[in-house]
Amino acid sequence: MKINASEIRVGMLLEYKNDLWQVLKTQHVKPGKGGAFAQVEMKSVGKNTKLNERFRSSETVEKASLDENKYNYMYEDDANYFFMEPKTFEQIEIKKEIIGEQGKLLTENLEVSVSFYNENPISVELPNQVQCKIETTDAALKGQTVSSSYKPATLDNGLNIQVPPFIEAGDEVIVDTRNLEYIKKI
Repeated sequence: MKINASEIRVGMLLEYKNDLWQVLKTQHVKPGKGGAFAQVEMKSVGKNTKLNERFRSSETVEKASLDENKYNYMYEDDANYFFMEPKTFEQIEIKKEIIGEQGKLLTENLEVSVSFYNENPISVELPNQVQCKIETTDAALKGQTVSSSYKPATLDNGLNIQVPPFIEAGDEVIVDTRNLEYIKKI
């Protein structure tokens, strides 16, 4: 789908120079002399390289069309995570590099949204909140103010997060998957 350069927004995926690019920053500039343009910083989805490009406002760029499907997480091996489509029972595998640190939050049968570009999975979106169990945490120090003090804790999946002083080992907590932060105790 063709869009004008002035319609480019952060987070969009663009097809440009035979590659797929995610927009990191965009700035619309109207100089005193000459035509307006959009200054766009992009990151290649496949190669992990960055590119700064200037598009005139009258130019058009190709917005990538993605297919998004729901899948249930099944299991993992050394290099991949395995997911199943709940309606057709079709299984797919996605490399661990694509999911990154969020992969540790995957639990059996967790429903995720997988985005595909040309039949290849490019991103996995977890639910905004998942339930985890605290494995270990430091003892709270007496006299610390409750409002600003957090202590380190390790979850049962190996992730380290900051939690309030009243959280203890064995507690069930809700964690935000987008920034890996504590939300509340269950």
